[in-house]
Amino acid sequence: MENKEWFAEWFDSPFYHRLYSNRDDHEAKRFVEHLVNHLDLQPGQHVLDLACGKGRHSITLNACGLNVIGADLAPNSISAAAEHSNDSLSFIVHDMREVIPGKHFDVVMNLFTSFGYFDSTDDNKRVLNSIRDMLNPNGLLVIDFMNAIRIINTLVTEEIKEVEGTTFHISRRYDGTHIFKDIEFSDFGKALHYTERVQAITDQDFKALLEACGFELIRTFGDFDLNPFVAESSDRLILIARKR
Repeated sequence: MENKEWFAEWFDSPFYHRLYSNRDDHEAKRFVEHLVNHLDLQPGQHVLDLACGKGRHSITLNACGLNVIGADLAPNSISAAAEHSNDSLSFIVHDMREVIPGKHFDVVMNLFTSFGYFDSTDDNKRVLNSIRDMLNPNGLLVIDFMNAIRIINTLVTEEIKEVEGTTFHISRRYDGTHIFKDIEFSDFGKALHYTERVQAITDQDFKALLEACGFELIRTFGDFDLNPFVAESSDRLILIARKR
């Protein structure tokens, strides 16, 4: 049997959700509300939350009056998210590299560093080409990514986190193209090891990639409050692009 890609296995693991259980839902809600206001999204517009996890951003988008589909590769995450479904909010298991048949959107959002998981940049283009094909004319794409430049310059190479009784030993490294996070822990005496690897895509890399896939980059921000992006110091790299 073919092995799963690392993100398909790790993101569907209960230990992934345990390690990241301290994510700030209030911060996520505020970020989404800032985006909705900045983009002047109107009730009834159609939004795809691509790589939605358990749906925290999708739920806020829907509360703003938008018709939302949340899509993620992890069945366990979608199962949890689906508990929040309603007539204008639904969730599906989906690979972001593929088009959702018969669906078109005014806005696609890809939030919380849910891009660049792949070994090949060709897969990045597959993602963007699929998004472009699902967007309505002049539709918008929002990508919220780590600020790779700052991460590399301030890389914490070793860390230990104790979460809900599990001790996670975390090490990080950069090989010139990917940022790796090795995560080791034990469960009932069994040693477990996962490795996250994300391409270190800079703002200039994204600009070239977006243009190559039929998008115009119209704005970048550097944090969840939508302050200007500064490569050396911003916490995030948030890009807003329009389908050409």
